[in-house]
Amino acid sequence: MPHNNSTDLSALLAFKAAIDDPTGILASSWTPNISFCAWTGISCSHRRQRVTALILNNMSLQGTISPHLANLSFLSHLDLHNNSLSGPIPDTLGRLPRLRWLSLQRNQLSGPIPPTIFNMSLLNTINLFHNNLSGSLPKNHSFFLSQLRLFVVESNQLSGTIPSSLGRCLDLQFLSLSTNHFTGTIPVELTNLQKLIVLYLDHNKLSGTIPDSLNNLTKLTDLDLSANFLNGEIPPGLGGLQSVQWLNLQANSLTGPIPASLLNASMINVMALSSNILTGPVPIELGKAMPLLTTLDLGANRLSGGLDFITSLSNCRGLEKLHVEFNELDGVLPASVANLSSNLLKFTAHNNHIIGQIPAGLGNLSSLLVVYLMFNELTGKIPTALTRMERLQELDLVGNRIHGPIPSEIGQLRSLGIVSFERNLLSGSIPASLGNISGLQLLSFAANSLSSTIPHSFWNLSSLLQLGLSSNSFEGSLPPDVGNLKGIELMDLSANQLSGIIPSAIGQLQMLEVLDMSHNLFQGPIPQTLGGLISINILNLSSNDLTGAIPESLANLRYLADLNLSFNRLEGKIPNGGIFSNLTIQTLRGNAGLCGAPKLGFPPCSSNATVSNPRRGQHVLNVALSVSASVLVLVACFGVLLVFLARRRRKKTTASTDPPHVNDHRLISYHELIRATDDFSEANLLGRGSFGSVFKGRLDDGLDVAVKVLNLEMEAASRSFDAECRALRMVRHRNLIKIISTCSNLDVKALVLQYMPNGSLERWLYSHNYCLSLPQRINIMLDVASALEYLHHHHPQVVLHCDLKPSNVLLDEAMNAHVGDFGIAKLLLGDSKSMVSASTQGTIGYIAPEYGSTGRVSISVDVYSYGILLLEIMTRKKPTDGMFEGESSLRKWVFEAHPDAVLDIVDNNLLKDEHADPITRHQCLLASLELGLLCSKDSPKDRILMKDVVPRLHKIKKNYLSKQPRA
Repeated sequence: MPHNNSTDLSALLAFKAAIDDPTGILASSWTPNISFCAWTGISCSHRRQRVTALILNNMSLQGTISPHLANLSFLSHLDLHNNSLSGPIPDTLGRLPRLRWLSLQRNQLSGPIPPTIFNMSLLNTINLFHNNLSGSLPKNHSFFLSQLRLFVVESNQLSGTIPSSLGRCLDLQFLSLSTNHFTGTIPVELTNLQKLIVLYLDHNKLSGTIPDSLNNLTKLTDLDLSANFLNGEIPPGLGGLQSVQWLNLQANSLTGPIPASLLNASMINVMALSSNILTGPVPIELGKAMPLLTTLDLGANRLSGGLDFITSLSNCRGLEKLHVEFNELDGVLPASVANLSSNLLKFTAHNNHIIGQIPAGLGNLSSLLVVYLMFNELTGKIPTALTRMERLQELDLVGNRIHGPIPSEIGQLRSLGIVSFERNLLSGSIPASLGNISGLQLLSFAANSLSSTIPHSFWNLSSLLQLGLSSNSFEGSLPPDVGNLKGIELMDLSANQLSGIIPSAIGQLQMLEVLDMSHNLFQGPIPQTLGGLISINILNLSSNDLTGAIPESLANLRYLADLNLSFNRLEGKIPNGGIFSNLTIQTLRGNAGLCGAPKLGFPPCSSNATVSNPRRGQHVLNVALSVSASVLVLVACFGVLLVFLARRRRKKTTASTDPPHVNDHRLISYHELIRATDDFSEANLLGRGSFGSVFKGRLDDGLDVAVKVLNLEMEAASRSFDAECRALRMVRHRNLIKIISTCSNLDVKALVLQYMPNGSLERWLYSHNYCLSLPQRINIMLDVASALEYLHHHHPQVVLHCDLKPSNVLLDEAMNAHVGDFGIAKLLLGDSKSMVSASTQGTIGYIAPEYGSTGRVSISVDVYSYGILLLEIMTRKKPTDGMFEGESSLRKWVFEAHPDAVLDIVDNNLLKDEHADPITRHQCLLASLELGLLCSKDSPKDRILMKDVVPRLHKIKKNYLSKQPRA
């Protein structure tokens, strides 16, 4: 059919008919009373008035692309990028003989790329970035676009292998296939593209080695092969890339040393080799050879040797980021660190074996925002010179052997948000000037030898979220001003020598979730106002000298999951309801005056028992004193003895905020387990797992438990038993399953665990009989995050769970979550190792990419699983759901819907709450899914840490609850 102006008009009208135009741009311009050559986005040839260009980008257009566009036979430029177009790319576009420019990026197009596209011999630009395209690229002989210069299909769902025929497109300058599901090896034919400037193959599933012949690409400036499954050594040929400025090989399985030849690539600005298995020393002349470096990322490898290479980095005057964390580097931090670029923003060298003192010259780097030196073997004092880094936001020195006082000038660092010096040997007092830094969010000085009083200025830090001062020797009392910390979420003052009464103002801290004041010398009653701690999860007031009755208001704290009031002088009736419905003797032991819980060993309250109060107590004492002077002497002596014993008990337990958990394990015989489970009856079966079965049981004392019995015929079951015993005996946290006892002999290996009456999260997500509200889901994920944060960051030996999934998240009677099943848990060796090998892999769908491919695990593996779990709990879609077969995935599905279409993918039950504010709910869902996406990024380096997840989720919860009616 001959084409003419009327054909063009018909094609344009058909295009308009398939488009939804919410802004009205086409409706106001594309009208029949003016020539279509004057319509918005249309360009025509001068002589024939035929359409040569259709450019409608950034116009919020919706709908589909009409196949009738193929009738615009003079069209050379089609640009519809950054709209919301959906549906397939019409294969009829392959009939446009003059088309040179095809730009459809940032839409929602789906389906395969039409093969006809690759027959358009004049095409020089194909940009399909960030759609939902699937299928594969045409094989070998079908792919020949001789004039193609730019080919971008990044951020789609394409799969299959990279066609070697791409190497025939000799004019290609920009090639990006990243963030898809391509498999196979990197075709060596790509090294024929000698005009190539940019090559992005990152975030795929490519395997094999990096072709050494890539050095043929002499014009290449950007090479990104990160987040694949590449192995072998870094080829020496990469050093021949004389023009390369961006080299990213991180998150693969590359081995061997950093090749000396790489130093020939002298134009490099960014070199990222992190998250591999590289070994050997860092080349000492690296900085001299690469003077243009702005980012050097060598973290999470197995690099060894000293830090002398830092001296050469002083030659890199534009260096902004230096990452060498999670390696096996040793030796001292050289004084030449003072000569690094004045533009340096981030310096992370944590989790190595660095010894010696922190060089004072580090303070010369006045632009630094982040300094991480935790978990090394540093000694000496904190240099006063560090206080010259006026822009510093985060300073973390945890887990070293630094001694001496904290410099008083630290208060000059007015940009500080995080200060963490815990687990060192610091002494003296905390400078009061720290309290003048209004933006502080985290202060942690736990496990040092600090003394004196807590600076009064701390109680005015309105932005403070976490305050950790445990295991020191602080004295004095707490002022009422503690109630000013309105945003505080964690306050740990345990194992000090604090005294006086507990201020009633603490009850005003409505965001507080963890309060630990144990192992101090606090006196007087527990304030009734603690019932105002509406967010509290854990409350520990044990091992003090508290008197009076337990406040009834504590029974109303709906989120309280862990209460410890043991070893005080409390008296009177134990309250009913709430947390008191499921207490153990460990919670209240050491309070002889309590009554009302015979099951826990406390006597029944007498019929005339009343709640003790200070005035009545004083009256009784006055009567007693009037009876006999000898009684006075006896009371005085007894009081001295109590104080002596309390101090002695506090000194013995200063090093631990809780009595050692292993001492709480009771002895349970195999015969008692048989009685408890009715001979492991099927009626008591709670579930079966990979290595055994779990039964509900009731011990001889009436305690309900879960008994996990291992299958002894499986060798892996014994390893699982050992791993779980080792992990659970080491850890103690309110959101971890508690181990009550073990039973191990030739006939049986069993774990006796805390019973969870509400079953697993999986049961609540996928049973038609249950429905979790949005606040419940947030609280569950907060509980899980808190457990992982403890395992990763607050336990002396880092514990990796390695198999986080809904069936391993269990719910108690108050719907508090507890993480269980540590059967394949891994222990990192203190602060010396960043990764370990795992012979047993986790569960499909929740396994991080690097875990599934190499079996190497780090804390990032748990973060990935947590992210997937967070996406799952909000969408009620399993990562193994049938809709994600092929190359699709839960994460990809959420990523494509976020932020515009999240209401289409979240669990519909979350949208049925008529009392919830829809705008606040939408914001909460957006933020929760965004956090899940951050945690589940493909590259371990890109994932955030659990210690950062917890405050973000707290903020999400706070923003949601602040605008909802309270129950």
